[in-house]
Amino acid sequence: MLTAIVGINWGDEGKGRMVDLLSEGYDIICRYQGGNNAGHTVVNEKGKFILNLLPSGILRDGAVNVMGGGMVIDLEHLCGEIRTLHEKGVKVTPENLKISDKAFICMPYHKTQDILEEERLLDKKYGSTRRGIAPVYGDKYMKKGLRMGDLLDAGTLEQKLADIVEWKNITLRGYGGETDLPALLSWLREYGEQLCPYVTDTSEYLAASAGKKILFEAQLGALRDIDYGIYPYTTSSQTLAAYAPIGAGIPGLKLDRVIGVMKAYSSCVGEGPFAVEMSGGEASALREAGAEYGAATGRPRRVGGFDIPASRYGIRVQGADEIALTKLDVLSYMEKIPVCVAYELDGVRIDGFPTGDRLAKAKPVFEYLDGFRTDVSKCRKPEELPGAALRYIRFIEDAVKCPIKYVSVGAGRGDYLVMG
Repeated sequence: MLTAIVGINWGDEGKGRMVDLLSEGYDIICRYQGGNNAGHTVVNEKGKFILNLLPSGILRDGAVNVMGGGMVIDLEHLCGEIRTLHEKGVKVTPENLKISDKAFICMPYHKTQDILEEERLLDKKYGSTRRGIAPVYGDKYMKKGLRMGDLLDAGTLEQKLADIVEWKNITLRGYGGETDLPALLSWLREYGEQLCPYVTDTSEYLAASAGKKILFEAQLGALRDIDYGIYPYTTSSQTLAAYAPIGAGIPGLKLDRVIGVMKAYSSCVGEGPFAVEMSGGEASALREAGAEYGAATGRPRRVGGFDIPASRYGIRVQGADEIALTKLDVLSYMEKIPVCVAYELDGVRIDGFPTGDRLAKAKPVFEYLDGFRTDVSKCRKPEELPGAALRYIRFIEDAVKCPIKYVSVGAGRGDYLVMG
């Protein structure tokens, strides 16, 4: 059984809590793309954790966690995550964490370049997390970088890095900056030596795990995908379920199940078109109710009503078989719940999700559903939900044309219900 848990919208949908919940039934949890530019917040009996690089299954006893070749890894950040888990009593060992030798290393100069470029762009910036993700993926496709497997061969590492630094400084000097070879070697040795025991051929490991249940964990959502997202306000990797076997290291296999995760409302971190965005006190109330601050950066998230055209599009490109709807409990304060059912574009109502400059001009068409105005956090069966909450769920399900199987009503591992 190969299952992917993926985001339907702009990211921050609650994928980490769903991976933590569903990982009990899987042997291997595999993160297959992205870096530390987004975070998964998980709350369970062990405490509250924010994971940027490690798969959320690291909190599940008995599961093996894989960081696939499609990832980009900041060594210093990963060492910090592992250290924090150890301090909280969570064991991370080469037995339960395996890092692909093909995963790309995010170097300090990638972060420097990211920051310098965002500052150069001023009011035209992309809203980068400034963690080096675009530069490191750019270098990957320029074939100018180091992979985790390079850490295992100290004899060739210095010369490889020296050649890269000579090339990279051509770019950095254009910004008025520069990077230093001895400092970078010291950084690689300090953090790389800590991670070498975890580095292995995960492609071989996964290929030898035939018959085991594998859960693939994505970062961000469909609308941030480099090819099918709201380009150029995207991430720099493939966030779609179809990429999971490729990024993990078993490209010849096919997924059996895709679970799409979407919130009961919309949220977005970073720049770019966000048609349903609320403002003023309305936005503040929803942001505070949902604790909508970026897990990786702490930035306030932009928030708005549920977006049906965007969600239908996300479901289509993800190939989702079923949906997990998160944070239903957050809406309990609303008397009327806004839902974007269509867009208006140049005076014409459209039901689809436009791209490019057309999306920036799209205006939301809202319908308002009755709020349920009661605490639903203790509900564990559909029949325990108030009627208005059930009607809201069914309205969304009918509109996006994909069955909603799970509904989250709180942050804890057990705070959910399964729809009939």
